[in-house]
Amino acid sequence: MDDSTALAFRALADPSRRLLLDRLFERDGQTLGELTGHLPGMTRFGVMRHLGVLETSGLITTRKDGREKRHFLNPVPIRLIHDRWISKYAAPVVGAMTALKGQLEAQPMAASLESPDHVYAIYINASPERIWQAITDGDETVRYYYGTRVVSDWNVGSRIRYDYPDGTLAADGEVVAVDAPNRLEMTFHPRWDPDFEAEGAVRQVWQIEADDNAAKLTVTTIGLKAGTKQAEEFGNGMIFIVSGLKSHVEGVAAAVPA
Repeated sequence: MDDSTALAFRALADPSRRLLLDRLFERDGQTLGELTGHLPGMTRFGVMRHLGVLETSGLITTRKDGREKRHFLNPVPIRLIHDRWISKYAAPVVGAMTALKGQLEAQPMAASLESPDHVYAIYINASPERIWQAITDGDETVRYYYGTRVVSDWNVGSRIRYDYPDGTLAADGEVVAVDAPNRLEMTFHPRWDPDFEAEGAVRQVWQIEADDNAAKLTVTTIGLKAGTKQAEEFGNGMIFIVSGLKSHVEGVAAAVPA
């Protein structure tokens, strides 16, 4: 089994852990107490152990919110499983079958009172400096960011542009805070869709933390509004970008002769 997906496979093998992921899919950012309520036959400690396995495998991320610890679904490892084990073999067939199954079995999803933040994290076998370069260099973003080239001088208050190959604007924003190569905070205003553009800008934080010979990249999107097109579709795009960044950086590293 591919080592990069082994932990996620093992975590997904347990039905209780799959149920916890389902509940976070329905409403992200839940506390331990809320998640324990979904497994009434299990102790709080038992749920904590399952959440620990999910966090270790990268399938969830956590963030302190006052005295509470909130848990967020992190679909990036599942995307990597898809890329490694499904897409090159049978994506068209499997996609059609799973879409049909979902339509037949889907239950109405309870709407949350507010749209939670998207928090996606992944470990990349590269230094923080290398990952920072991939985030801020337009020659690199064209490889994984839907073909767009980022343009900015990365100073606080400076404009950020993501341009399509023909030079038209895909999205823009502003640098809010920068601490290279560890943290970038920015606004992000989609321009590729009139509905997205009308909904305004969101805030994003790109956090890079060194971890032995790798680094953890966490991307948090803040300010999505419940019920909007952005809230419904933005997450899928970020999963693609984060997983694509990992594949790009690690692929380039593997291609460099020793």
